[in-house]
Amino acid sequence: MRGEEIILEVQNLSKVYDKEVLKLEKFSFQRGKIYGIIGPSGAGKSTFLRLLNLLEPPTTGSIYFKGKAVSMNGDAALAVRREMTMVFQKPLLFRSSVSENVAYGLKARRFPKEKTQERVEILLAKVGLKGFANRNAGTLSGGEAQRVALARAVAFEPALLLLDEPTANLDPSNVELIERLILDLNRETGMTFIMVTHNIFQARRIAQEVVFLHEGRIVEVGETEKIFTDPQDQRTRDFVEGRMIY
Repeated sequence: MRGEEIILEVQNLSKVYDKEVLKLEKFSFQRGKIYGIIGPSGAGKSTFLRLLNLLEPPTTGSIYFKGKAVSMNGDAALAVRREMTMVFQKPLLFRSSVSENVAYGLKARRFPKEKTQERVEILLAKVGLKGFANRNAGTLSGGEAQRVALARAVAFEPALLLLDEPTANLDPSNVELIERLILDLNRETGMTFIMVTHNIFQARRIAQEVVFLHEGRIVEVGETEKIFTDPQDQRTRDFVEGRMIY
């Protein structure tokens, strides 16, 4: 049942390349939560995220956003894309200034110029990059670039933000700043986050619910502490206790 509190739901979702890599019967994400998707390499985590973000079509099945079926094309797909966005492991920035990168989504949605500038300044301060507005994005370090990518993604306050290994290969200070920003945005705006991470400690720190994927299937879902302290499936236990190689 697609209730009012459900922001995203999938039904009979599958993806086949040379072989089937993802098969989910039914699953839903509640509005306003932070979800951590964990699992060994090859479990289908990033594929799942790409399907949710409409970057590629499922082989079978349906995706519902705010109770309405989503297609890959047309006005309905465009409307959904205007309410969600994705941050990748490697930041994809434009060859322009930091401020122009952060302002991109706001300009595309025709925000007033004055409000756009104000929003950019607030976000740059929030991600620890105050004074970087006129810097060329190509000169940034990896951590700085990822913070700019995150600021750009949340600038227009999407209902749903998808994160694919957002802190992989970053130093601890950048990891801490990005995690804090996610927690702050969730608390302040009610934004929903779905984050794929290989870092199970990160999932435990910031996710409210955890989804454990294995061989393209959802094995277990639950409140974060319960998943880590009292998993119901042996495969989940093996993974969180480090006995499953990944």
